[in-house]
Amino acid sequence: MKISNKILIFSFVTAVVLAVAAVVFIHSAGIGEGIAVIYLKGEVVEEIDLNAVTESYTIDVGDGNTVLVEPGRISMLSADCPDQLCVKRGAISDSLYPIVCLPNEVMILISGSTGSGQQPDAIAGR
Repeated sequence: MKISNKILIFSFVTAVVLAVAAVVFIHSAGIGEGIAVIYLKGEVVEEIDLNAVTESYTIDVGDGNTVLVEPGRISMLSADCPDQLCVKRGAISDSLYPIVCLPNEVMILISGSTGSGQQPDAIAGR
């Protein structure tokens, strides 16, 4: 098997695992409270109450992603990944579907409350 095929299979499996972990996490944490949780490589980088944001600002996550925080919503402003799917995803405020940058291992979820103590499990890279 060619190395390019192995990389493609690994990328696909990783995407599926991250998507499943995100859906499980979202359902267990609750939705609609407006708490954005930013993860980098499975670790919480920041928790933001989107309802308390009054002015827009940016957060640099890792070496290649910039997150835009606005009143009531959050989005990936820029990323150095080749496909830019995370940037094209647009802003979320209460979505069941997270913003995910697979190449840089960044994920943004809307959680039910801050300090819930819940984090992605081993499936999501922990």
